Amino acid sequence: MARILLIEDEPALLSTIGYNLRKEGYEVLTAADGERGLDVARRERPDLVILDLLLPRLDGLEVCRALRQSAAAALRTVPILMLTAKADEVDKVVGLEVGADDYVTKPFSMRELVARVKAMLRRRQFERESPPPVESPICIGNLLLDPAERRLLRKRKEIPLKPKEFDLIAFFIHHPGQVFSREQLLDHVWGRDFVGDSRTVDVHVRWLREKLEKHPSKPKLLETVRGVGYRLRLPATRRQPAAPSTTDSQAGKA
Repeated sequence: MARILLIEDEPALLSTIGYNLRKEGYEVLTAADGERGLDVARRERPDLVILDLLLPRLDGLEVCRALRQSAAAALRTVPILMLTAKADEVDKVVGLEVGADDYVTKPFSMRELVARVKAMLRRRQFERESPPPVESPICIGNLLLDPAERRLLRKRKEIPLKPKEFDLIAFFIHHPGQVFSREQLLDHVWGRDFVGDSRTVDVHVRWLREKLEKHPSKPKLLETVRGVGYRLRLPATRRQPAAPSTTDSQAGKA
């Protein structure tokens, strides 16, 4: 039975969501403010967190950021579904930037919420049961991808990446030069069960550009292919001058 932590300060919504999740067979833990929710998460180690954006004492963004910076690996990687009453896309993007995996804008249907919870838990279970095969490091230009240790290095210096940032750049490095649409990237990197929109891809590409590009607004590595999607540009190779042949050398001496 999956354990879900619901952090929501509206009593009616807390009760309704909790009821619907328990009806699906989930164990539900609840908290009505951010500080309490963070304490419960640290103590109980839930399988998924449903987190309201606007909370008393500690808001949802701060809670999300604290979970992603936790010393406990289980909290750094726990799926987080953020609830927001704001329709402004900026708030959704900020939620993703601090580490939320998906978001739902109020008002929403319980069917949609439960569907997203199920999809996120299926992905988490699949990742647990299917560890990635051990692969050899891959070098593209001055980037070195180490799949076994899930590290990306540039000129031997590690670049800190969030889990999905690593998955995305790893996919691009495995398919250099190929163009992928946002929908294809969602399928390959987030999985077919992901129910978010393609804006998620744009946000993660922007994060990667900020970490990998000298001028993120004028990317040279992760290119936008207008009307299609994105691709990892292959680094230009310098052609070495050919060594003079014996005949040419002798002709020059003559």
